[in-house]
Amino acid sequence: MTALLRPSAALRTKLSLAEPALHRASGRLWDPGPDLADRYRGYLGAMHCIIRASVPLMELAAVRCAALPGDPVTAPLAGYLHRHIEEERGHDDWLLADAARAGTDPERLLRATPPPAVAQLVGAQYYWIEHYHPVALLGYLIALEGNAPASWLADRLAGLTGLPPAAFDTVRRHADLDGGHRADLDRLLDRLPLTAGQLSAVAVSALHTIDAVAGLFVRLAENPEIPGNPGAPESPGDPDHFDHAAGGRAGSADGSTGGTAP
Repeated sequence: MTALLRPSAALRTKLSLAEPALHRASGRLWDPGPDLADRYRGYLGAMHCIIRASVPLMELAAVRCAALPGDPVTAPLAGYLHRHIEEERGHDDWLLADAARAGTDPERLLRATPPPAVAQLVGAQYYWIEHYHPVALLGYLIALEGNAPASWLADRLAGLTGLPPAAFDTVRRHADLDGGHRADLDRLLDRLPLTAGQLSAVAVSALHTIDAVAGLFVRLAENPEIPGNPGAPESPGDPDHFDHAAGGRAGSADGSTGGTAP
């Protein structure tokens, strides 16, 4: 008789089918070329848009947990969220500091309209938290924490772009931190008394996150003029500007060069 996979292992298996597309998109984003510094600046701007939503998302999920006192999932989930909120607080400021070191005005980033690709990625989590169950957020967190940048990526990008090494501090920090965070999430997922529907919601959330980040990376690779990048508009003028992924830059980097977390 075959033993059932733990929920975390079952989810890893599902994500392994989607992650090659993310790895290809990462390779295209970090492919060496004359515009790599601009692509990195665009990446910092997009990641700031995403990461500044992390704490508010978890705070909203914790509030929803409190509104479901009879649910056996919500108490342990809320306990994890409150701890992780403090671990993640201020990471958006790290990105602003890196952007400044890379030559982008942080105030411009704060004024810029977040692109639709980011709203698609993050906005789905608000919907699932409010209209289904806050446990769906675990899929988002697992996908992000489980695809951290490679430990050597920061130094490689610094060498290729000529930007100051300090402009890659957030990439370097997340390469160190996110492995431990993913292990914590796996343990939580395995001990929560989740229904089949809740397990499905976590998987759908994680797969959506992988797909949306891969699409965002392709857009950044093809057009690094994301709001906040020097010379880019502060808001998208063409409604199709961020939704069109035109034909590709040949990706020469292997799939492990980058990840979803900055």
